[in-house]
This record gives sequence, structure tokens and C-alpha cells, in this order.
Amino acid sequence: MNPPPAPSPRPALWTTGPRRRLLQTPIFGVDAVTFTHPRRGSPGREFVVIEAPDWGIALPVTPEGELVLVRQFRFGSAELSWELPGGVIEPGESPLVATQRELREETGYAGRTARLLGRVRPNPAIFSNHCHIVLVEDVVPAGAVAWDQHEEMEIRVRPVQEVLAEARQGTITHALMLNALFLLEPWWRERFATRLT
Repeated sequence: MNPPPAPSPRPALWTTGPRRRLLQTPIFGVDAVTFTHPRRGSPGREFVVIEAPDWGIALPVTPEGELVLVRQFRFGSAELSWELPGGVIEPGESPLVATQRELREETGYAGRTARLLGRVRPNPAIFSNHCHIVLVEDVVPAGAVAWDQHEEMEIRVRPVQEVLAEARQGTITHALMLNALFLLEPWWRERFATRLT
């Protein structure tokens, strides 16, 4: 049997240098940012960083322990995608307020309480932002939807067990939605454990 490999050194924190905007879109900016390794002594190198606003995802759970989901067309994949409601957090808006706003606009549902379950990096290799995952409890229909010009959604209330099973089978493919479901599952199992037996 081979011995285990020797521990590798801790990676260095590169020094951030000058930044220049390569592209500005209505949704995000693309920057070339110079980073320099602190120990290698080589000149800095430019890397591409996408500067995007923070996003929020709602985990809207009904009093019966079901999830409110939306299905919409996504332009990047050119496919329909089952997702949790969510969207961009506007400047000065808190993640809790923004996520509840997006929930109501996209589905017409609103909840009794909301709390942050986690904050993740969508893709730290190129994105600068965070995605805030918010549990919204006891959601019920509360009004009409208010979709943006290019939004069109199918709205369904589904048992959490079914949604988790579909996530494991690969039916739900949006990585951030899988991340949110990962954070939801322990809370849901604890709260609704008696219903699972």
C-alpha cells in the first residue's frame, strides 16, 4: 500500500491590483483585475471577474410542509427550468426583504416569517457576488403576480420529499437551487419528522 501524500502547503491569498471594466451589461459588469502572487515574485496577471449584484433565493414552505416552485424559460440553457423563486437584491435592500419581494412578485405567495439559512458564492472562480438563501415559512396565496416584461412562469406547490427526490435524480439542474435544497433538508426533516414515519 502506498503512503498517503504529504500535506500540501496552504494556498496564498493573492494581492488585488488595478481593475478595468471590459464590458457593462444591464445585469453585470465584466472586469479585468490584476492579481499578484505574494511569494512567486512574478509580475501580476489579469483575470476576468464578473461583478454582479447579490441574489436571493426563497425557500417558500406552506403550513403543510410543501414548497412553492416556479418553472420558467432560461436563456442561457434555452430550456425550461424548475426553480425556487428569487432574483436580484436591489441596492440598499436587505436579503430578507428582497427575497420576500421576489417571492410575492413571481408567485403571489407571502409568508409569516423569513430567516436567512445561508449565504453562498454562485461561482467564486469568476463571480464576485453572493446568493442569499432565505427560508420563508407558512406561505399562503396573498395576491396577484407581478412579473417583469420577459417573465412567464408555471407555479406549482409540491411536497418537499418529491422535490428532494427529483433533485437527486437530476430533474432539477440549477446549481443554486440544489444548494438551497441542501440547506433546507435538515430543517424540514426536523420540523416535519413525525409526518415522515
